[in-house]
Amino acid sequence: MIAPKVLNWASIIDDATVDQARALARLPFIHQHVALMPDAHLGKGSSVGTVIPTRGAVIPAAVGADIGCGCSVIRTNVHKEDVDTNLASGRTLAELREAVEDAIPMSAGNYNTRFGRYEFTAKRIAALETMAADNDVDLSHSPGWREQLGTLGGGNHFTEACFCKDDQVWLTLHSGSRGVGNKIAQQHIKIAQQLCEKWFVPLADRDHAYLPEYTDQFWRYIKDLRWAQAFALANRGEMLDRFRLVFAEWMGLDPDKIESDRIESHHNYTEQTTIGGKTLWLTRKGAVDASPGKRGIIPGSMGTRSYITEGKGNAASFHSAPHGAGRMFSRTEARKRFTLEDLERSMTGIEYRHGKEWIDEISAAYKAIDVVMEDASDLVTVLHELRQFLNVKGE
Repeated sequence: MIAPKVLNWASIIDDATVDQARALARLPFIHQHVALMPDAHLGKGSSVGTVIPTRGAVIPAAVGADIGCGCSVIRTNVHKEDVDTNLASGRTLAELREAVEDAIPMSAGNYNTRFGRYEFTAKRIAALETMAADNDVDLSHSPGWREQLGTLGGGNHFTEACFCKDDQVWLTLHSGSRGVGNKIAQQHIKIAQQLCEKWFVPLADRDHAYLPEYTDQFWRYIKDLRWAQAFALANRGEMLDRFRLVFAEWMGLDPDKIESDRIESHHNYTEQTTIGGKTLWLTRKGAVDASPGKRGIIPGSMGTRSYITEGKGNAASFHSAPHGAGRMFSRTEARKRFTLEDLERSMTGIEYRHGKEWIDEISAAYKAIDVVMEDASDLVTVLHELRQFLNVKGE
């Protein structure tokens, strides 16, 4: 314990992140303590890699702007020898990368324009429309939300093809609720700040502004939040299905016969739960559910390894685990420290989108995933270790 009401699992952590957790833990509705995951680092209002149990209130800014962001993966029955045979026949990984880029719009603001391209898209849109109507979710702030379904975004969002230790191919993906989720988040963050100002609530940080459970604004947020989480899950499912199709086509296989398993995991979200016999709201800001037996995905940084895990149900962490490697340097600092040549060296042997746009995603800008996983040894058991052979990111 590094402060009253703060528990820390990170062996690599800076004072600013600790101070941020301490300030958050002083809020009167925090239950027991705040938990810092092994990948914890400085964030907006509260640190990324923080688990926040609250009684009778939720902090919209702690959930963050990318509601429902997370990872989803497909385990295929394709093996490395099959990929090697395909490459020996003249196919290239660059062709696969370009096919992924064609199927999945990349980068911020780049959305779908061809709705009829995939038969499964319309079903997902219809389900989201029904959920919005049934729960009176107002999406007038995002009239183009349908075009955002099946789009990756930029930053640390990615699609990857990996081999595990038994040489099976896994298709992995990291993304969230895109522009519509951001609009929902910003709307409710502003409402929480306005209410706290109206009530003269003293806050160490404006982004600690909260919505009390007894207010209409709280339940409006929960309805919108749940829709955004559903959108994020559908968004990843949409992209994974497109990835599955283009990978199967590249391999010359039937896309309906290559998937053997699928795992899905949020890491920016709030859910109602029971802890110690009390009904609470648990916010995971950059953390995954590690309940007993729960499978999760902990991706490493660009060019390193990722992990499929099983939760150990550590009560002190509120059944949580890290969501990735966690940044060591900000994007601005990374661009000062590293060069395009550094990035190219770090990605040796991996097909990826070359360019200075991705310097700030270099693995050296993140904590070492080996250290993060060692710190998480009492939180999860590693089921599969994945190594990338293809990485695709938006700008």
